[in-house]
Amino acid sequence: MNFIEELRWRGMLNDMTPGTEEQLQKELTAGYIGFDPTAVSLHIGNLATVMLLVHLQRSGHKPFALVGGATGMIGDPSGKAAEREFLSEETLRRNQEGIRQQLAKFLDFDSGTNSAEMVNNYDWFKEISFLGFLREAGKHITVNYMMAKDSVKKRLETGISFTEFSYQLLQGYDFYWLYKNKNVRLQMGGADQWGNITTGTELIRRKEAGEAEGQEGGHQAFALTTPLVTKADGTKFGKSESGNVWLDPEMTSPYQFYQFWLNTADADCPRLIRVFTLLSREEIEELERQHNEAPHLRILQKAIAKDVTIRVHSQAGYDLAVKASEVLFGKATLDTLRSIQADEFDVIFEGVPQTEISTEELANSKDITDLLSVASRGEVYASKGEARRAITQNAVSINKTKVADPAAPADLEWLQNRYVLISKGKKNHLLKKV
Repeated sequence: MNFIEELRWRGMLNDMTPGTEEQLQKELTAGYIGFDPTAVSLHIGNLATVMLLVHLQRSGHKPFALVGGATGMIGDPSGKAAEREFLSEETLRRNQEGIRQQLAKFLDFDSGTNSAEMVNNYDWFKEISFLGFLREAGKHITVNYMMAKDSVKKRLETGISFTEFSYQLLQGYDFYWLYKNKNVRLQMGGADQWGNITTGTELIRRKEAGEAEGQEGGHQAFALTTPLVTKADGTKFGKSESGNVWLDPEMTSPYQFYQFWLNTADADCPRLIRVFTLLSREEIEELERQHNEAPHLRILQKAIAKDVTIRVHSQAGYDLAVKASEVLFGKATLDTLRSIQADEFDVIFEGVPQTEISTEELANSKDITDLLSVASRGEVYASKGEARRAITQNAVSINKTKVADPAAPADLEWLQNRYVLISKGKKNHLLKKV
């Protein structure tokens, strides 16, 4: 597989330095991407750059994932309008470990010569004194060069601290260290990282120029970026109503993760399926043909949601997300509800409104109308009249079974011996017996 060609047809190639494609065609090449541990989990915005490493390895090259234990203490000013808050060392260590575990899901760390490796820049920065760093890196990059970078120019009006101003120099030194110690020749990242990445190639060029004198190309390093993923309307991609969509199941459940992809707009799908899945060009084009013939079936959304959810959360996570979707929005039956295991129940019904009902309140409900209004203290239906009208209009289901008689007895089957699922049109509500 040709790495650059793969990126081109997927729309994942934004820019690269001269000679990059030739280097990748010439020999096995080590390339890296850095991830600052500003949170305990990566989010789907990070996933677009993780896919660069995935394709690099699938093309026979060697991927490095750098967790920025040192640079995470500083914060990258790229794309930021204000100074970042400093994180404690304890928080950074916890975040590093979370990211480390997530990256292991995508990269093969036992594949021979092109096995993935993970490094932490704290391991080399902890050995460097301030004066030593100025001699090693600061001497070779001018202030004029650093101020010309977009990430700095955009912050000059509002103010940028020396700490954040120095970030590109720290990242540049990362590239130099990996070049010298791990034979890494390529750094990759999002389009907003171009300035930081090329600072690294420039530092390598200047530091190595003397040593490599007379050796044509002996001190070359390369840069490559991928476009930032945006929606078709130009707005930022990767956030739901509740904020970032995380790869950690404790922060974004497999069901919420699956639903995010399922709810993407048709116009965004051709881009997303190329960036975030490993489906082939032929498979994607066939799915697009099927989708265009029957858009209401959401074929592209389902294909993206399946591929990405399985790789991030496992087959079991995907299966549970599909079951939850069927229960809450699909054609699930009472038998489907009965099949839900105790450990799945809370996951599936996370976010569904719940109302507790006592055995006394249940005993005092003479019919289903009472149960839905009086016994639930108005949480399901505000009044008996409203509940009665909804039932007669065929708008109420209990445990996925339509209720037709407002006077039917409140003798219900309790799921897990304590829950009843009320469906009000397309909305769901749980009664919980206590």
